[in-house]
Amino acid sequence: MFPTLVKIGNFEITTFGLMMFLAFIAAGWVLSKQFRRYGLDDEVASSMVMYAALGGIIGAKIYYAILTRDWHNLLSRAGLVWYGGLIGGWAACSLLIIRRRVDYLVACDAAAPALAIGYALGRIGCFLVGDDYGRPTDAWFGIAFPKGSPPTTAYALREFGVHLSESVPDDAILRVHPTQLYESAAALVMFFILLALAKRPHLRGRVFGMFLLLMGIERFLVEIVRAKDDRFLGPFTIAQLISVILFIAGTYLFVRRDEVIQPA
Repeated sequence: MFPTLVKIGNFEITTFGLMMFLAFIAAGWVLSKQFRRYGLDDEVASSMVMYAALGGIIGAKIYYAILTRDWHNLLSRAGLVWYGGLIGGWAACSLLIIRRRVDYLVACDAAAPALAIGYALGRIGCFLVGDDYGRPTDAWFGIAFPKGSPPTTAYALREFGVHLSESVPDDAILRVHPTQLYESAAALVMFFILLALAKRPHLRGRVFGMFLLLMGIERFLVEIVRAKDDRFLGPFTIAQLISVILFIAGTYLFVRRDEVIQPA
């Protein structure tokens, strides 16, 4: 694909880095608008973006190091795992919200659409560098990543635990499910659903609950066709376990009774 946009000596700008930057810009803009809608301080929204970036990167790296059982990966460029970033960003932003004495669930409701649009853009970055792809497919929409991270060779897919015929040579480039685009499209749909819900009077915490619920469903389903080597219980991955937890937490927040918010 297009992993590098600009390279001058040892300095380079990657497409993933660009999309991550755009994801934070878009998420910050949406978050500020949502904070104003709920009558919250714009300054807190700006600080949340910074806290989310720092906490998200740290959380993603720690999650990846634990997953690979290699703490050297904390210093590598790889390993910005979404669920690790979500957990780290949530922890950092929670600390800020509590310190600034902002209504916690209202702030979470404001953040939900921002998380969805940021995820949609971030996954496009994964697609452009050929990372986080799926299992082999013969369907017309299958895509090969000859310069992916790693390339979609039979060898790399076997390393991910994908069972292939012995007749397929290790250096064969295979087409796979573009799961990055599946997730980007799903997150974009989530974004519009959450925006529509946020514009109407709703129970405190319900928008964030819907985000967790939809995120859990989306990630659980896409993991079925992901090329992964962390399947810990038969065909199920660690991400699917976290997805189930998110679904339960989201369902609880969505159905619980609380104060009704009247967005501006």
